[in-house]
Amino acid sequence: MTEAVSGGQRRWNEQMPPDRAWKPSAGMNREARATEQDRAAGGRLVRAVAIGEGRYARASIALRLYRSTRRIRAYLRWSQEGETRERYIGEVDAVTRPANLAQAWAMARAAGYVTTETVPPGSWASSPSSRAVMAANKGRDTKPEKLLRSALHRQGLRYRVGARPLPGLRRTADVVFRKDRVAVFVDGCYWHGCPEHHRPAKKGAAFWQEKIAGNRARDADTNEKLRDAGWLVIRVWEHEDPEAAAQEVVKAVRRRRAMNAGAQGR
Repeated sequence: MTEAVSGGQRRWNEQMPPDRAWKPSAGMNREARATEQDRAAGGRLVRAVAIGEGRYARASIALRLYRSTRRIRAYLRWSQEGETRERYIGEVDAVTRPANLAQAWAMARAAGYVTTETVPPGSWASSPSSRAVMAANKGRDTKPEKLLRSALHRQGLRYRVGARPLPGLRRTADVVFRKDRVAVFVDGCYWHGCPEHHRPAKKGAAFWQEKIAGNRARDADTNEKLRDAGWLVIRVWEHEDPEAAAQEVVKAVRRRRAMNAGAQGR
């Protein structure tokens, strides 16, 4: 076995690179893969590809082993206008995947393929970091939502996820029991103004106060419209125990089913 050494790294020659040098860990979900890329790049904001007009696409590094040459090649990948774009960066030669990802990100930056995302003119965010934090807040499939759904599923209930209870109303519930007319919303403590955990922002206080007030007014309007249409609305704060919240939802759904069955039997 022979190995050439370049820049303190081992370059594979006659030996095939091990799986740990390029393969992702088994069972990594999307969130874990994004965290891996952020760590290797040195942050989320530096994974930006400028796509024109002040817009950015979030890029990632793909590592591929070419067995014929026993080399690991790195590619920059991002989505633009609904299509996946890809650019070859070069070969990497570290002995672990994290080190190879970091090496590839450094090469991409040196070549000018990626940049640091900046706040566009007129943005409500006070800095790129605050903009990234706010943009990273999920609209659905949050951890509290998943925990509640899992608890409901264990109780034998089946439901629709992220659906509009009323087709003509542009309001989406997190869990919907359409036949029983029960709509469940899992509200984030910050965005919906939780009386226990909401802490007003110090920067741009007036803007965020108006934003949260608007969200609460929309919640109240949604509740009223659904109730007028015969729906039962259940709102769960993200800080609530998912098992306890699930029990309340189960009881409500079963009561509705019993009422519907009784009405049909008359």
